Amino acid sequence: MLDNLVILITNAEHFVGPCSADVLAGHGANVICHDVTFSDAAARDAFVAAHPSVVAAEATEPEALAAEVIAAYGRIDVLICNDAYPAVRAPVDEAEAAEMDRALQSLVVWPFRLISAVVPAMKERGAGKILMITSAAPIRGLANYSMYATARGAGNAMVKSLSLELAPHNIQVNAIAPNYIENPTYFPPELLANEKAMTKMLSNIPAKRLGKPEEVAETIAFFASNRCGFITGHVVPIA
Repeated sequence: MLDNLVILITNAEHFVGPCSADVLAGHGANVICHDVTFSDAAARDAFVAAHPSVVAAEATEPEALAAEVIAAYGRIDVLICNDAYPAVRAPVDEAEAAEMDRALQSLVVWPFRLISAVVPAMKERGAGKILMITSAAPIRGLANYSMYATARGAGNAMVKSLSLELAPHNIQVNAIAPNYIENPTYFPPELLANEKAMTKMLSNIPAKRLGKPEEVAETIAFFASNRCGFITGHVVPIA
């Protein structure tokens, strides 16, 4: 389904990154992974050892990352911005501006810079796909998590605007917006062990269980594939 496509995925150590990298590689893609931890060679080597079907990029800044992958492979067919940031609980009158800035930098500014660096090569080829892994939180609203929901909502809005801007160049831009998916970034072991908290949480989920990373990864694979050349500008909740 993804034979020989060059796919760059960010934040590969976290959120749905590890599972998605393996699933995409399993579908035949050339998967290049980036994570801030990869600035440490030992961490980078450990990731590749755990996921032998992928390659780890070394660049630390978005512009250099795009250049590194294009220099090595000649193109980037699919960019997956899998950026994550802890959802900090804070009523609006107690929220700190510095925390809001960190959320925006991680979930909006960094991926925007990377997209800006990748798009010229996609335009030149007349093809490309950009997927942002965001959240369903801003769609529903999330009391006391306005900083996180605002940053995620900005990512969803970015997708809507970029899809219109880039459609004439045969570049599809979509967002996968998961919520209630098993991963230690948002559902650490101590939360999963809290029976009262889990009972309350599961009551909000139609399936009455947390989703599996593989379920998100297979959705990503479809949107990354050539089977999905017409769909653009969508924010797809998975919850």
